[in-house]
Amino acid sequence: MIHLKRLTVITLCLVGCSRLSAQSAGEAQPADTLPRQWNLQTCIDYALQHNITIRRNRINAESTEEDVKTAKAEWLPSLNGSLSQRVVNRPNSNTGTIISGDNITTSQSKTSYNGSYGIDASWTLFNGGSRINTIKQQKLNNRMAQLAVTESENSIQENIIQLYMQILYADEAVKVNRSTLEVSRAEYERAKQLYDAGSLSIADVAQLEAQVSNDNYQVVTSEATLQDYKLQLKQLLELDGMYEMSLDIPQLDNSDVLAPLPQKEDIYHAALALRPEIESGKLNIEAADLDIKVARSGYIPSISLTAGIGSSNANGNDFTFSEQIKQNWNNSLGVTLSIPLFDRRQTKSQVNKAKLQKQTSQLDLLDQQKELYRTIESYWLDAYSAQKQYEAAVQQVNSTQTSYNLVSEQFNLGMKNTVELLTEKNNLLSAQQQLLQAKYMAILNTQLLRFYQGQSVEL
Repeated sequence: MIHLKRLTVITLCLVGCSRLSAQSAGEAQPADTLPRQWNLQTCIDYALQHNITIRRNRINAESTEEDVKTAKAEWLPSLNGSLSQRVVNRPNSNTGTIISGDNITTSQSKTSYNGSYGIDASWTLFNGGSRINTIKQQKLNNRMAQLAVTESENSIQENIIQLYMQILYADEAVKVNRSTLEVSRAEYERAKQLYDAGSLSIADVAQLEAQVSNDNYQVVTSEATLQDYKLQLKQLLELDGMYEMSLDIPQLDNSDVLAPLPQKEDIYHAALALRPEIESGKLNIEAADLDIKVARSGYIPSISLTAGIGSSNANGNDFTFSEQIKQNWNNSLGVTLSIPLFDRRQTKSQVNKAKLQKQTSQLDLLDQQKELYRTIESYWLDAYSAQKQYEAAVQQVNSTQTSYNLVSEQFNLGMKNTVELLTEKNNLLSAQQQLLQAKYMAILNTQLLRFYQGQSVEL
C-alpha cells in the first residue's frame, strides 16, 4: 500500500458534510446533463454551481441586500391609517346623555354606536447619524456575505484540487503495483523452471510464490484506494453514489514537477490582496467603527415630525353622519425633540462594548494574516522539499533499476539466490514509491501556491 504524506490528509469533515448534504438535498442532477468526462476544471465548475454550502451563502448574500433596502427605507416617513367602529350596549342605563370621549350625545336607545377615522404620519428628521451609519453597516454586511460566498468557493476548490491529486497519485500507484506483480509472476515462472532443472530449491520457489500473492494483494488494495478516492470526489461534488464517473487522467512530466517556485513574499502579498477572508477581516474593523458611531448617537438628541388627519361620528347626535364627519374633521402637526438625560449607563456600555469589539476584530485580522502566511510558507517549503526529493528519487530509481536488472539476470543464471533477488526488487519498489510521493507532493503544493496567487490551476 503506497501512502502519500500530506496528500492522504483529505478534508474528512468536508466530505462527511457533503455526504449529509447529498442525502438531504432531495434533488439529483439528471445523468444526461452531466459531463461525459471529468477533469479538474470540470469538477471545480460543477461544484461552484451545485455545492449546497455555496448556494446557501449566495442566498444569505441576497438576504443582506434586502437589509440594505430596509435600512435605506428608514429615511422615509411612516404612514398609518386607522378606522374603528364600536357598539356599546348599556342594558341598565336610562335614556339620557351619553358621554364617550369627546362626544356628548343623547340617545333614546340603550345601544350606542360611534366610530373614528384617521391617518397619522411620523418622520424622524435627525437621530444623531444613526440611520446613515446603519445603512453603511448593512452595506458592509452585504459585502461580507458576498465574501463568504467567495471564501466557500475557494475552500471547495482547494479541497477538490487536493482530492483530484490524490486520485492521480493513486492511479499511478495502481500502475506501479500492477507492473511489480507482472515482474513477480515472471520471476515465479522462471523459478519453477530452475526448480525443474534442479538449480533451485522448493523453498525458494515457495518464497517467490508468496511474493506473487503479496504483490497481488497490493494491487487489490491500491485499486480499492483509488475507487475510494473517486467515491470521495463524487460525494464532494454531491453526485449520486451510483453514478459512473469517468475521470480524465493527465500524464504529468518533469515540467509539472520541477516548475519554478515564486518567492514566498510575492505569493503572500498577492494573497493579501485577493483572499476574501483578509478583506472580510478588514471590513469587520470598519463595521466595528460604525458600531461605535451608532452607539454614540445615543448621546445626541433626536428630532421627529408628526402629523395627522381624522374625524369621528356617534349616534344620538343632532347631526347626520356626513355633518358629523365634516364638523369633527381635524388635523394636527407637531415636532418632537427627544433629549437623552439619563439611560442608566446603557449608551456608555454600548460604546465601550463596540470599542472592545473593534479591538477583537483587529486581533482577528492579524491572526488571519499570520495564518495565511503560515499556510503559504508550509506549501512553499513542502513544494521545495518535494522537488529536491524528486530529483534524488529519479537517480535512486535509475540506480536501483540497474541493480535489480543485474541481479535478476544473475538469478536466472543461478548465480544469485532468492533472498538477493527479493531484496533488490523491494529496493526498487521502495524507490518507485518515494518517487511517486515526491512527484505528487511537488505538483500539489506548486499548484496550491498558484491558486493562492490568484492564478488558474493547470494539470
